[in-house]
Amino acid sequence: MKPIEVLVVDNNVSDIYLIRVALAMEPYPINFRLATNSNRADQMLAGNDYQPDLVIFDVNFAKLSNLSLLESIDPYVPVAVFTSSPTAKNRRIAMDLGVVEYLEKPTHPTEFIDAVLGIVRRWTAAPVASPTHLT
Repeated sequence: MKPIEVLVVDNNVSDIYLIRVALAMEPYPINFRLATNSNRADQMLAGNDYQPDLVIFDVNFAKLSNLSLLESIDPYVPVAVFTSSPTAKNRRIAMDLGVVEYLEKPTHPTEFIDAVLGIVRRWTAAPVASPTHLT
């Protein structure tokens, strides 16, 4: 099975750790790539060498102008905004730019991991696995 390519654009160390934990829990192969800012994500997506199957993007740290990253992503690649400080304005702009999902990051680690797993399962061709929870 070909690994699912997931690009995460986030700069929060704790959130990145929980995303890695969530992706590692899945029984199918996932290649995780990280961009800690939208400029780095732009660089990664600019060439023909890398095409993600899913982008998980936190706009919390990004300036509103950095939402322009969404314009550079292939329109057939699902982008889920996963942020700890959602605003109606950012939601509207992101959805207008083609985001498939706009979610607030849960504060509890188990809920956070479940949310990441839900994003991956909804927007990739990943086989459905049984729910996983931290204790």
